[in-house]
Amino acid sequence: MLTRRQAAAAGLLALAVPAAAQESAQEAGATRLPDGPVNIIVGSAPGTGNDILARLMQPYLQQRLGQPVVVENRVGASGIIAAQAVSRAAPDGRTLLVMGDPFVTSPSLTKSLPYDPVAGFSFLIRLASGVVVLAVKADSPANDLRGFVELARANPVRLNYASPGNGTPHHMIMEMFKVTNHLDIAHVPYRAASQALQDLVGKRIDAMMVPVHVALPMARDGQIRILAIVADKRSAEAPEVPTMAEAGFPMTSATLLFGLFGPANMPPALVAKINAAVNGWLSLPETKERLRSQGMVADGGTPEAFRQGIVNDIAHWARVIREAGITPD
Repeated sequence: MLTRRQAAAAGLLALAVPAAAQESAQEAGATRLPDGPVNIIVGSAPGTGNDILARLMQPYLQQRLGQPVVVENRVGASGIIAAQAVSRAAPDGRTLLVMGDPFVTSPSLTKSLPYDPVAGFSFLIRLASGVVVLAVKADSPANDLRGFVELARANPVRLNYASPGNGTPHHMIMEMFKVTNHLDIAHVPYRAASQALQDLVGKRIDAMMVPVHVALPMARDGQIRILAIVADKRSAEAPEVPTMAEAGFPMTSATLLFGLFGPANMPPALVAKINAAVNGWLSLPETKERLRSQGMVADGGTPEAFRQGIVNDIAHWARVIREAGITPD
C-alpha cells in the first residue's frame, strides 16, 4: 500500500506527464511547416549569384524538410519587389528570400522602402560571401592599381566605370574605393551586368568592379585586365592578383553578401530548424567546392550573428552613400 507521501508524488507525476506531453507537442508544432511547397524567392535573374545559391540549396533543403522546395525569380527594383513579397508573407516558413547586398544598401538609396529591413524579417542564416576585383579594359594605360589611381587623379571625371545599376554591389564598392582614395570617376549605370561587361570588353568603359569568378576567364582570354582584389587576402582562384592593400591602397574589405531571410515573427523553433538544415548543407565538402567554383565562400552561423551583421552593414553602407554623395532613387 502506498504511503501518503508516495501517493502525493504519484499524483504530481500524473499531472506532470500530460503537461510535458503538451509542451512537447507544442514544440513539435512550432517546427512543423504547413503542407505544401516551400517557396524560395530570389530578387535577381536566373544565373546570378543569388539564383545559383538558391538552386544549389534546393534539393538538400527539400530532403531535410520533407516538402517540395520551389525557386521563384521575382526580378525588379534591385530586389525590393522580392523582399516586399516575403515581408508580407505568413511567418510559417513556406516563403523564404535569398538576397544579397541590395538588402543593406536599399534603405539608404530608396526614398520609401515598402518594408522595414530589420523589423520586417526573420534572419535565418548568412549563406555565403563573394569577392570582387577591380578590372580595366584590355588596352588601359594602367598596368597596375597605382597606375590606375594616378591616371584617375591626372584626369578627373574623364575616366568612367560601369555597374549593373544604382545601388548594386559593383556600384557601391567602386564608390567606396573612390571615397577612400579621393578619386573622381564617372559612374555609368547599365540595366544588367552582362551589358556593362560587354562595354568593358568592347573598350567603351574604362573600369568595373567584377565578381572574381566572372573576371578570371575574361582576363585569361585577354579581354580585360585585373588590377586588384577587394578583400583581406588573395583569392585561391587567383593567387597572382594582389589585394588592394598589397597594391598600396588599403581599403575596407567589401565582400558580397548572400543571405536567407523569412517574414518577421517566425517561431524561434522554426528559425532554428531551417538554420540547422542550411548549416548542414553549407558544411558539406561538395557544397564548399561548388560555391568555390562560383567565387563564393560558404558562411553559415547563427541567426543572431546574421541579424547583427545585417544591422552593421546597413549602417556601413549608409555612411559610404552619404560620404560619396549618392542620391536616393
